[in-house]
Amino acid sequence: MHKRIAINVFGIVQGIGFRPFIYRLANYLHLAGNIRNNSRGVYIEVQGEDEDLKTFLSTIKNNPPPLVQLTKIETQIISPINEIGFTIIKSEKFDKNSTLISPDIAMCFDCQEELFNNYDRRYLYPFINCTNCGPRFTIISDIPYDRPNTSMEKFIMCQKCQAEYDDPDNRRFHAQPNACPICGPRLEMCDRDNNKLDGDQITNTIKALEKGFIIAIKGLGGFHLAVDASNDPSVARLRERKHRFEKPLALMVADVKYADKIAYINDDEHIQLTSLQRPIVLCKRKPNQFLAKEITLDNDYYGIILPYSPLHSAILKKGSLKYLIMTSANISEEPICYKNTECLERMKDVADYFLYNNREIYTRCDDSVIRVFEKQPFFLRRSRGYVPRPVVLKKNGKSVLAVGGQLKNTICLTKNNMAFLSQHIGDLENLETFSYFKETISYISRLFEINPEMIIHDLHPDYLSSQWVREEAKVPTFGLQHHYAHILSVMAENGIENSIIGISLDGTGYGSDGNIWGGEILICNSKNFRRYAHFTYIPMPGGEQAIKNPWRMAYSNLMHYLPDEVKTAEKLFPARKKEMKLLRQIIGNKINSPLTSSCGRLFDAVAAILGIREEVTYEGQAAILLETTAERCSGNSFPDIGEFKIKGDKNIFIIDPAEIIKRLVYLKLAGHSAESLGRAFHICLIELFINIVTMIRDETQVNTVALSGGCFQNMILLSGIYTGLSKRGFEVYTNKEVPVNDGGI
Repeated sequence: MHKRIAINVFGIVQGIGFRPFIYRLANYLHLAGNIRNNSRGVYIEVQGEDEDLKTFLSTIKNNPPPLVQLTKIETQIISPINEIGFTIIKSEKFDKNSTLISPDIAMCFDCQEELFNNYDRRYLYPFINCTNCGPRFTIISDIPYDRPNTSMEKFIMCQKCQAEYDDPDNRRFHAQPNACPICGPRLEMCDRDNNKLDGDQITNTIKALEKGFIIAIKGLGGFHLAVDASNDPSVARLRERKHRFEKPLALMVADVKYADKIAYINDDEHIQLTSLQRPIVLCKRKPNQFLAKEITLDNDYYGIILPYSPLHSAILKKGSLKYLIMTSANISEEPICYKNTECLERMKDVADYFLYNNREIYTRCDDSVIRVFEKQPFFLRRSRGYVPRPVVLKKNGKSVLAVGGQLKNTICLTKNNMAFLSQHIGDLENLETFSYFKETISYISRLFEINPEMIIHDLHPDYLSSQWVREEAKVPTFGLQHHYAHILSVMAENGIENSIIGISLDGTGYGSDGNIWGGEILICNSKNFRRYAHFTYIPMPGGEQAIKNPWRMAYSNLMHYLPDEVKTAEKLFPARKKEMKLLRQIIGNKINSPLTSSCGRLFDAVAAILGIREEVTYEGQAAILLETTAERCSGNSFPDIGEFKIKGDKNIFIIDPAEIIKRLVYLKLAGHSAESLGRAFHICLIELFINIVTMIRDETQVNTVALSGGCFQNMILLSGIYTGLSKRGFEVYTNKEVPVNDGGI
């Protein structure tokens, strides 16, 4: 039977070779018709025999190109027309945008082969791309994804590039960023005084890196600061200039072969390192390193990323250096630079040279950071390579803007059943990042034409995101409790609607009672929550100062749990006698000492008690080093440090660590290692949560558990609780498409 059907295809279907794929498929099956992009997705009309049409639809659904993400396909039988052949026709712009946009994709194998082929016209051309790879999200200004709506608009294709673009059998057929050295973007290089360098700029860059200079290099989503990773003085100079004194620096490595020389990389980590998304992957480093000690200092992990742009590949392939520090071009806690003039101004006291180009970036986008858990990427930062791919929700709903928290801020906009989580914005602690926060709301709202009907914000009244809502909101607003939001994030991305037990653990979150929460056991559904249990409230002497100085949290714990033995416990901090005297007055008189139930602050206290870290230079440092220390413990024999006590009644239970704190103090003073005590602490914490969740199931018959919050970036804790609960028959969920930290709320 001969017929014609109209097909609307929704999802990520533009700029990734979908139209050429359909064109070739239709011709292979001898079908007539046409295809066009529009602001809703892709529209196809196709005509032929019934069996061929069935094959056509089946192939689209089951075997689309690798970068395509289909969310919906609608079909309708329409009247046949007299038509021969299949064509691609001009894109349409509808009143409302509903198509999705591909994230930026790492250079594909075919482009890499051309890049290093001496006889290819794009040999070492740093902007090589095709329909299977290259920039997308960061260069688009509007939908549909056509060249006039990208920063490639001003580059007019030469005859050869245009021929590729028009050839259905070429992989650059309708590749919107298509270009070559004759007609495309070009590199420029200058010193910090803006004096231009002559000659081949890739060669200039390689020579400067080999001499130990710091180079600001423009990538897909912004500038990086690059330096030789084996040069200790250069890495130390980068840290000093960037004001990033101890936080680990990301390593870009030429390929997996070189990565294997410095880190233990399992099969799952290998898959993520070489994926199209090219995130930074945390991999355990090998001993006896030849790289600079300043890269990670006390941390046992490298953040490794493989080259994802042709420029990165050319620098690492053609030069002698195979390991480069590749960190965001910013002063610590500021957003990444993404404009040429902005970078020259902001980084003039950091970088020695600047390698930039004349292709604009329309929105900045940091590298993504993951660990691997249960064979899948486990996000610490979700950004380039993944954004703006939406999280698909179970149901349609109102358009909502959620403005995120204070730290690791992201914003989220929903449309129908899709949640568009933004790229990483950062900590809302300065004007530059706050401006970026506002820019991102505007950019994503405009790009996807989302007009929120409600705005959700954190309960904390002093967060800049909450203040923005109070001052700017023109629609109804709703304050959501921070730890409930963590559990809701797990429920949303896993499609859970029934009651769930939530373990929500982090450093800071404003509680419903005005105190600082962070060690919470909740019973939740999609409408509300009940706080079932939490850690004992402990004063945070000095407020924010207690976060920056974990020894203060340790001393607060000593005063609370060892009031009659605090003088003995003070031997842990012999150099802080005057400070401890002041702290006794601050805590005793309740001066700037808010109460907290935070698990993150408990990690800080234990890290200080064990002598691991008394002060920190970046968020979460003490807890990270406590995990690292515990991982170093070999064997299965640990000191007995007691157990957590669960007190209270059925209204709310209190988790009391008094016995744990007391034994840790005396065992440390007796000479037990921080490694063994750190391991014992983790094991007790894991057993606590397994036991308390089992107790809740016995009472409520709820068998589903969600794990969320920044403390679950700790793999000992996450894997221990996840595995232990699974063995007891629980259905256990955690965040998988969004970060488990505040970047996912």
